[in-house]
Amino acid sequence: MNTSIWEFVLSLLNIIFLDLILAGDNAIVIGLAARNLPNSTQNKAIVLGTAGAVVLRIFATVLVVCLLKIPWLLLAGGVLLILIAYKLLTDENNSANIKAGQSLGAAVGTIILADAAMGLDNVIAIAGVAKHNISLVVIGLLISVPIVVWGSTLFIKLINKYPWIIYIGSAVLGFTASSMITDEQQLSPFFEQHPLLRALFIFVIIVGILIGGHWRRQSNHNKSKKLPQP
Repeated sequence: MNTSIWEFVLSLLNIIFLDLILAGDNAIVIGLAARNLPNSTQNKAIVLGTAGAVVLRIFATVLVVCLLKIPWLLLAGGVLLILIAYKLLTDENNSANIKAGQSLGAAVGTIILADAAMGLDNVIAIAGVAKHNISLVVIGLLISVPIVVWGSTLFIKLINKYPWIIYIGSAVLGFTASSMITDEQQLSPFFEQHPLLRALFIFVIIVGILIGGHWRRQSNHNKSKKLPQP
């Protein structure tokens, strides 16, 4: 297997992994949106809502991939992805605010809109990993989104049992973000001339995210322990 095929496969696996890490809440959203529907209609709402979300996510990601060709937007996307990687370690789940749909159409609409609202991190991360390869975007999302829908309950339990998985996800996001910054066409000539500085920059970004996120995570945990119990 030649190098280009290996790079494609590794990037595809990276997209699937990041989508699983970032989209864990989406399955909860789907369940909450469809929870008031009859059992016979719930599966239809899930399938239709997921299909709509996949189409919207592919369109949004392809759009971002194209936009990242504009000067300095790759840098902006990388900086935003650094914040998302940090947020992954420190954020709380807010999906309980999702309202349940009272009809099939309402549930499908809720699933699509909620996925669009919550999917910014996925879109930017996948666009960064894809590096202008649209086929990677489409294949990765077609594989990962169904896994999120039907298997993420198990995946969420796995993350809760093994929190270090989140740290791996943040590290991968940090690598993707810092690579986006160093690949920015206005900066890439400098980093190509100084490969050691490029490696050091990527290392510092990843370590900074992990240390800062871990410190904030522990701080939030300690604060929650000090709060009076109801």
